Amino acid sequence: MESPPAAPAPSARSADAPPSVAVRSTRPGAAIVVRRLSIVAFIVAADLWSKAGIFSWMNTLGDQSALQLDVHGHQRFEIFGDWFAFMLSLNPGAAFGQLESFPYLLIGGRIVASVFLAYWIVSSRVGRPAFNAALVLVMGGALGNLYDNLFLDLPHDGRPFGPVRDFIDVYFGVWDWHFPTFNVADSCITVGAALLLLSSFDKRANEPAPASRET
Repeated sequence: MESPPAAPAPSARSADAPPSVAVRSTRPGAAIVVRRLSIVAFIVAADLWSKAGIFSWMNTLGDQSALQLDVHGHQRFEIFGDWFAFMLSLNPGAAFGQLESFPYLLIGGRIVASVFLAYWIVSSRVGRPAFNAALVLVMGGALGNLYDNLFLDLPHDGRPFGPVRDFIDVYFGVWDWHFPTFNVADSCITVGAALLLLSSFDKRANEPAPASRET
């Protein structure tokens, strides 16, 4: 009487299944993508709300005693002494006034960057919390400033696009030095850029990781 045939040994393909499943698990699911985009929307809303609120409030103060004049004649509402204050500013360029003379390059670059950031946000694998947080921060900040450029009814002074509203002013009187006035969107872009730089040194970011590592 013949004995039943032995069960076939697991093939190399089936043996490789768990690693492939692990790799697939690092792809963002719908819930993660929605969460990332929701944070982007929150950043944009916070930026626009803060700019609208501070500009409206300070415009009602006028030349009242609540505003202080620095040595350069800037009207500022001091928060922490004279080094941190609110000061209204309309910036037609990028940070430090860069690209002010090249508005189409500036706005076109912001639009292209936002498109690429959106693609990375919906496709970047999980297990890279610093990198993915950086993408969300930079995109939220870029969209906040881009809204001012494209949709806000502000004086253009002959330029094709509107300026960006800035209001956070840092001044060091001992050196008579102003940091360029900025806003919430600029802060998010700066922090996001720093996280991108730091994540580039994280070797673990290049390794597959389970979805539970995503933040």
